[in-house]
Amino acid sequence: MKTLDRKTTGTTVDRPLRVVQFGTGNFLRGFADWMVDILNEKADFNGSIHLVQTKGQQVPESFVGQDYLYHVWLRGFAKGETIDQMRLVSCVAGINNPELDYSGFLDLAAQPELKYVISNATEAGVYFDLKDADFAQCPKAFPGKLTALLYARFLHVAGDVAKGLVILPCELISNNGDTLHDMVVSYAYLWQLTPKFLAWLEASCIFCNTLVDRIVPGYPKEEIVELESKTEFRDDWAVVAEPYHFWAIQGPEFLKDVFQTEKTGLEVHIVDDLTGFQTRKVRILNGAHTAMVPHAYLAGLRTVREAVEDLIMGKIVRELVFHEIIPSMDLPKEELHAYAAAVFDRFRNPFIRHELISIALNSVSKFRVRVLPSILSYHEKTGSLPPNLMRSFAALLFFYSGKTSQEPIPLKDTAEVLQFFAQIWQSDNLEMIVEKALRQVDFWGQDLREIPGLQEALVQELEVLQG
Repeated sequence: MKTLDRKTTGTTVDRPLRVVQFGTGNFLRGFADWMVDILNEKADFNGSIHLVQTKGQQVPESFVGQDYLYHVWLRGFAKGETIDQMRLVSCVAGINNPELDYSGFLDLAAQPELKYVISNATEAGVYFDLKDADFAQCPKAFPGKLTALLYARFLHVAGDVAKGLVILPCELISNNGDTLHDMVVSYAYLWQLTPKFLAWLEASCIFCNTLVDRIVPGYPKEEIVELESKTEFRDDWAVVAEPYHFWAIQGPEFLKDVFQTEKTGLEVHIVDDLTGFQTRKVRILNGAHTAMVPHAYLAGLRTVREAVEDLIMGKIVRELVFHEIIPSMDLPKEELHAYAAAVFDRFRNPFIRHELISIALNSVSKFRVRVLPSILSYHEKTGSLPPNLMRSFAALLFFYSGKTSQEPIPLKDTAEVLQFFAQIWQSDNLEMIVEKALRQVDFWGQDLREIPGLQEALVQELEVLQG
């Protein structure tokens, strides 16, 4: 195998630093960095990325040794066709660990063409920590590090409002940009920074709410020989990603000129409101996942692909998406059908083994957010209950009995949820089990016994499941 570096690949690092990225993980390297690499090629973005570690206690020497180069291997289905594409990503130009080199991290703020901050510190990494009381020392929390960088930028540009930054958080939390903005302001008050900094922050920095979507399994350990034969390089930082990608950004119009989607082919949408995109993802993609899990698992299936390709279960999942979830939504049906078709391509991806039991984590709270709104909306619109989603609801209750006829189910949920279901399933009285489950307002957000016919329908479906 050839050594992967700038010399052997003939790639350069002469582009100006335009992006600071918090997070070095698989997702951002297979999503945002992959996009920036395409922007450099097709849209004259002409920028490099400097990575900032949010985890770990040392800079990864193997990544430095590869001159920050790595391959993104797209594998899966798109519009019914099998995709197998390799791309060498060359836009990353450096890496920093603020815990080890705080001054070097702050020096990034002085880069003259710096314009964007991208982050994925994970949902758990977005928090405000009162212990980060002295910004002369490196803050522990990611929002604290971001505040320190922005303040250094403010000082370097002497408050020039034309030199602010665009912040594009990719953490999977609602209103991620607004949340991050509020935490930066909280740190500014905690550190008693000058009011001029807060004025500059509001006038020149843009915190965008975003929604990201791509499955990036990461390093192809099982297929590394195949990857090396395709690339002829040893690559310790390669990532596998599905072909599908989607980035909705609630931000200014000039971002359309940055991403140039018609020229680049990138699925990036600059919008005024993310609500519609969030709703379709939660109700169709996440909703289908959560609805299929208990029903398919009880039927002896173990992966998403097995479920959608099974003759019986696959038909059920398609019907609940196209005939029950989509009709329950007040969004353009043509767009929803196209999105759902892409979702099923993703479900059938033979290169990703998505275990149903892993999706089953905290299924009760997921069902409340992802599936229950479709049931209630369908009932409100039609006056009837959606049959396939009702079977899934009944399967969920049966799933939480903790056992199939062959084996125990490795349930993972809060202690409160597990204890409740363990208690009610000590009884053989299905009417009582369903009644007690539906009246748990803490689980569902309302007393579901008030929905006409719901309790009776669940009892009937449970009788079928029990045989």
